[in-house]
Amino acid sequence: MRASIASLVLFAALLGGCSLLDRDDDAPPYWVSVRATEANLRVGPSESYRILWVYHRPGLPMKVVREHEGWRLVRDAEGAQGWMVSRLLTRDRSAIVVGDDSVAMRSEPAATARVKWQLEPGVIGRLGSCEEGWCRMMIGDRGGYVRADALWGAGPP
Repeated sequence: MRASIASLVLFAALLGGCSLLDRDDDAPPYWVSVRATEANLRVGPSESYRILWVYHRPGLPMKVVREHEGWRLVRDAEGAQGWMVSRLLTRDRSAIVVGDDSVAMRSEPAATARVKWQLEPGVIGRLGSCEEGWCRMMIGDRGGYVRADALWGAGPP
């Protein structure tokens, strides 16, 4: 009886065009960071396509919106979109400070907590957990909490 139920489940999965081993947990969209010190953003998923941008900021957060073989269609914080080879990206989470004004990095996740540093727009840091509108962030060896709404790369993609 168990064998016939397992066979039916496997058969249904195959008819549906999916594998039981495939999971949508890692399906786009998801966050990545630039791994390389020089990363080309191209108009298509091949090195034969024209380069749109060259990024020189390791740790820069990107949103993956589509995958094609070893390439990822990514979008940056300013909305630029193109294809980047996956070996230039890492699943390590990062975030970039956005907006026009500096943002306080605080000692605790609260607006009344002590200000440790002021972060200028464009500062990139490693992203920790985010809860109740605050994200733990490390910039070099300095850490603290930043409002999630001041960061691009925090929250769901």
